[in-house]
Amino acid sequence: MRVTGTADQVRGSLCLSDGTKLDGELFGEACDVAGEVVFQTGMVGYPESLTDPSYRKQILILTYPLIGNYGIPSDEDDEFGLRKWFESAQIHVAALVVADLSLHYSHWGATKSLSDWLKEYKVPALYGLDTRELTKKIRENGSMLGKIVREGIDPDSVPFYDPNELHLVGEVSSKAPVVYNSSGNVTICAIDCGIKNNQIRCLCERGAKVLVVPWDYPINSKDYDGLFISNGPGDPQMCDKTISNLRRILDEDENTYKPVFGICLGHQLMSLAIGAKTYKMKYGNRGHNQPCKYDHQRATRCFITTQNHGFAVDEATLAPGWSSLFTNANDKTNEGIVHNTKPFFSTQFHPEHMGGPRDLDILFTVFLDQVRNHTQKVAG
Repeated sequence: MRVTGTADQVRGSLCLSDGTKLDGELFGEACDVAGEVVFQTGMVGYPESLTDPSYRKQILILTYPLIGNYGIPSDEDDEFGLRKWFESAQIHVAALVVADLSLHYSHWGATKSLSDWLKEYKVPALYGLDTRELTKKIRENGSMLGKIVREGIDPDSVPFYDPNELHLVGEVSSKAPVVYNSSGNVTICAIDCGIKNNQIRCLCERGAKVLVVPWDYPINSKDYDGLFISNGPGDPQMCDKTISNLRRILDEDENTYKPVFGICLGHQLMSLAIGAKTYKMKYGNRGHNQPCKYDHQRATRCFITTQNHGFAVDEATLAPGWSSLFTNANDKTNEGIVHNTKPFFSTQFHPEHMGGPRDLDILFTVFLDQVRNHTQKVAG
């Protein structure tokens, strides 16, 4: 049931760059903010989504109607020193928009409400809007700029801005190298473009030592057994230093190269490094229910995947020696690439599955098997 406002409830509006204005009730922090408006179709996982760095400075619409019913879990670390229930150390969205808000949460692991958690990070949110109408508008017209403005505030005093023109990766990337699971038997260098905690965890759980480095770190294949490139926010072409570093690594000969695995933005950066092109999608793919076909080497099978991206790789521009690995079954966009002879591959979707589904977390096993096999081959 929709929560109704009280006498002291602050109202607000979502204003879109095409002139659309939708009114609702504010929760979380009562403030004004602008960003890019996008929608996500997952039915669960709002704590994970809000802490995903790939949503940096976006106004996130959740299409599932009831949000907040299972609250927010405690902020505790796992055995590797990673936050157990969140994908990073903070909320990255600019704001949240939902249809119905549950003020009374019920879950064994919950310690606070969604609204109280948003207040801690000074993030505003709106409920009581028709998110179906809003999602249909974005599907028809594409992602657009927007702003949340409190009632009584002149909307013109809050300017629109496009976060894709900012170097968002530089904002979310770590500032210095950090090691996780120092006792691991192989070393994975993970380029942090906005890395999610569960990506590090998936590598550590499989026995790897993970060296997480900043987006522009001068990587050297002598320092690791395998290279991983993470997800992250914004336009991949902003990461010129990462692209240049990857081009050098991917061009190494058979005597020096090491296995490489990229996810989401990492997939796009690998593609740019080999000379392919990327483009901004109309409204992107964000949710836990995107079907992808594995179509490499004449094998065809469909998997359900988690996704969060607004840019895609133009498959027609792939360099010789590279092939498509996965294809989105809905819009036919590229979802991964693979080198025909070297252990290099990437996925546009998120196989680390935090929030679900777990169809393809086996890709971390595939990657680490490649790393261990390659290490043994070089050693012996």
